[in-house]
Amino acid sequence: MSNAYAQIAYTPDVREEQRRFGSADAYVRVLSPERQGGAVLTAREAEFLTARDGFFQATTSETGWPYVPFRGGAPGFLKVIDVRTIGYSDYRGNRQYISLGNLRHDDRISLIAVDYVRQKRLKLLGHAMITEDPDVIGLLWINDGPKAERGIVIHVDAFDWNWPLHIPIHLTDAEWDHEIGRLNAHIKQLQNRLKDTAANKKADALQE
Repeated sequence: MSNAYAQIAYTPDVREEQRRFGSADAYVRVLSPERQGGAVLTAREAEFLTARDGFFQATTSETGWPYVPFRGGAPGFLKVIDVRTIGYSDYRGNRQYISLGNLRHDDRISLIAVDYVRQKRLKLLGHAMITEDPDVIGLLWINDGPKAERGIVIHVDAFDWNWPLHIPIHLTDAEWDHEIGRLNAHIKQLQNRLKDTAANKKADALQE
């Protein structure tokens, strides 16, 4: 785990559980002041985030309950603005506005973006700003995307690449179509080989 993420996530209660189950010593190095990292997005994180077609987003209500919906859009709708800032167009949904209400009360936010094909997962913690500024919404909008009601701009406090062990492999319709196309091309190639083999055998038999 990155240092920046651990500094936020490893609360005293979490550290106590780590001690109880025998993993506390393994994370001493992660919490060391000498170990820095996990707060400034690099090209690796930027490429990963902008390729996603959705992510899970957690906010907390004033009564302390977490809310974790899925936010989706065409790849590119989640934008990396700079090394500490990301944002996305907030499209109209079922008009419950639970996340919006939560963020008005507490701007802390957590995102989990997953690449199910390559079994990669990136977690982010940050503070969100809700904006209806048309210039910002225009910056976040993607070509041919639906109209956004508002923009959500997130200051990234920490991120961490998560362990991929239990991530199932899922393919999107487009990825399945690509895979089916590859398999069909391979089948066609094998069929042509069989035809060529049969034709050669027939020619050899005629010569005999």
